[in-house]
Amino acid sequence: MNWDLATILVLLVIISGLIWLYDVLFFAPRRRHRVESLSPNFATQMDRVEIEKVPFIVDLARSLFPIFLIVLVLRSFLVEPFRIPSGSMMPNLLIGDFILVNKFSYGIRLPVLNIKIFDIGKPERGDVMVFRYPEDPSIPFIKRVIGLPGDIVEYHYLNKMIYINGELVKQEPIGIYQGVGRGSDMTGRREQLELLPSAEHKILLDNNNTLPPQMLGQWEVPPNQYFVLGDNRDNSRDSRVWGFVPEENLVGKAFLIWMNWDLSNGGINWERLGTQIK
Repeated sequence: MNWDLATILVLLVIISGLIWLYDVLFFAPRRRHRVESLSPNFATQMDRVEIEKVPFIVDLARSLFPIFLIVLVLRSFLVEPFRIPSGSMMPNLLIGDFILVNKFSYGIRLPVLNIKIFDIGKPERGDVMVFRYPEDPSIPFIKRVIGLPGDIVEYHYLNKMIYINGELVKQEPIGIYQGVGRGSDMTGRREQLELLPSAEHKILLDNNNTLPPQMLGQWEVPPNQYFVLGDNRDNSRDSRVWGFVPEENLVGKAFLIWMNWDLSNGGINWERLGTQIK
C-alpha cells in the first residue's frame, strides 16, 4: 500500500466515520439517558447542557467526515489536480503548470487499490495521460500516448520522426522556440507540429542529433499496454527508456491548466489559466 494522499484520505474517512458512528450508537444514547434521569426538582439548565455536550473529538469527527468524503469522491472518481515538475512535456506543459486530470476517462477505479470497477473508455492516440510510473508506482508521470496495444512504433535517429505501423507521422516546422522562466534553457530548440492520426500537437527537438542508443529503435506494444513519449523529445525519459505503461497503471487524461506558478517568471502566469491541454 502506497501512503499517498488517496490512502490518507481513505483512512481519514474511515476514522472520522467510525468515531461519529460510535457516538451515535453508544455515547449519544447514554447522554440522553442521563438527561432523562435528572430530577426535575434539582437539575438546572446548565446541568442538562453540560451532560448533552458532545465531546470535542466527536464534534470534530462529524464536522470533518463529510469534507473528507467529498474530497475523496471528487479526487478518486472525477478530477484530480497535479503539478508539472519538469520540462519533459514542453512546449505544451510548462514547469509550474497546475493541471486537472479527468479520472473517469479510462474507467472508474477504487482509490488506493486501483482496481477498475467500470470500464468507460480507453486511451486514444494523442492523449496527454497521467499514469503511475511503472518502475515506481508511487510516482505520477505525464506523457503523450503514441502507441496503442498491437502497434509497432519506430523512432528514427536521423530525422527524429515517428513511424506507427510503418506509416510516417508527419511534422511541420513552426520556428525556433523561446522558453520562459524555468524552461528558458529550452530556448533555441526547434518547435514542430506533429500530425498524429486524428490528433496534432507541438513538440520540441534539439538541434543536436546525438541521442542515447536506447531512445532509438522499434517497439511492438503488448496487449493492454501503451507506448508514451514526452513532447520535449530529446529531454524526456519515456517508453524509449523504461518500456510500456500497463493498463492498470493508468490514472486519467489531462484536460486543463488551472494555474501556472513559476517564481523565475514573475509568479503567476495569468495567460495560462484555463488553457485546454491538447
